Amino acid sequence: MSSSPTIFDRRLLRARQQRARSLGPETFLLDRVTEELAERLTAVLRRFERAVDLGTPTDALRRAVAASGKVVSIVAAAPDAAQCDASFPRVAADEETQPFADSSLDLVVSALALQFVNDLPGALIQIRRALRPDGLLLAALIGGESLTELRESFAQAESEIDGGISPRVAPFADLRELGALLQRAGFALPVVDSDRLTVRYQSVLALMRDLRRMGATNVLSERRRNTLKRATLVRMAEIYAQRFADADGRLRASFEVVWLSGWAPHESQQKPLKPGSAAQRLADALGTKEQSTGEKAGGGFRD
Repeated sequence: MSSSPTIFDRRLLRARQQRARSLGPETFLLDRVTEELAERLTAVLRRFERAVDLGTPTDALRRAVAASGKVVSIVAAAPDAAQCDASFPRVAADEETQPFADSSLDLVVSALALQFVNDLPGALIQIRRALRPDGLLLAALIGGESLTELRESFAQAESEIDGGISPRVAPFADLRELGALLQRAGFALPVVDSDRLTVRYQSVLALMRDLRRMGATNVLSERRRNTLKRATLVRMAEIYAQRFADADGRLRASFEVVWLSGWAPHESQQKPLKPGSAAQRLADALGTKEQSTGEKAGGGFRD
């Protein structure tokens, strides 16, 4: 695979996720995504023999997929496989260096893991290669519109107190970028859509506690290493309350979940019609007069 920028400190990410498990993880977002992913899988009119859950930080998705009746077996694939429920087959695997043989899987699912991959195009290509023809990828990851309130408040506070801005909220990908990545990776019938969730908090500190218990605090490689100043934190909280509070004083925090789906190409899949193969002219269907190329209703340009 080609080299890619190191955006995320993956070792620190695993340490933060382990800390979240020891604190007692906050799973409301993951639980919501798990439920939605299981519903989307249920809508697929086929059954999958061999499935892999790639990187999902808890066992909730594996349990939901197993209960859906859509898979024969599902394997948990995570960097620390010892953290996975022993009731599922497990394999130690990093999302960036996947161990799966080409055309060995029928289904790959993943919930809230792929947003922390440094080489997302490479990870998608590996998934595509691991899928058998007509195999399915169904994944959810955090989108670029998440935590915009926190990002703006920190940026303003650091500009005022520290004289500069440091990266604190990850630059997650947006919908258009992800759709293009699926196509580049060779997926057929790619679909990308998103959900937005607004969560209200009593204080910005309560939001930051939830992020810590999600294992989702700052793991950017270019993060500032020195300790956050108390004055900066206080000013950030003031800005957040001024800009993003509702009438009752509670603070809004936005989360965007982006959904990816794509199939490994297979001859049975629907394909676009060839140019000129339509049985009826578009003009006839619309009840309009057909115009030749270069014409324009009401006049046009002439050399």
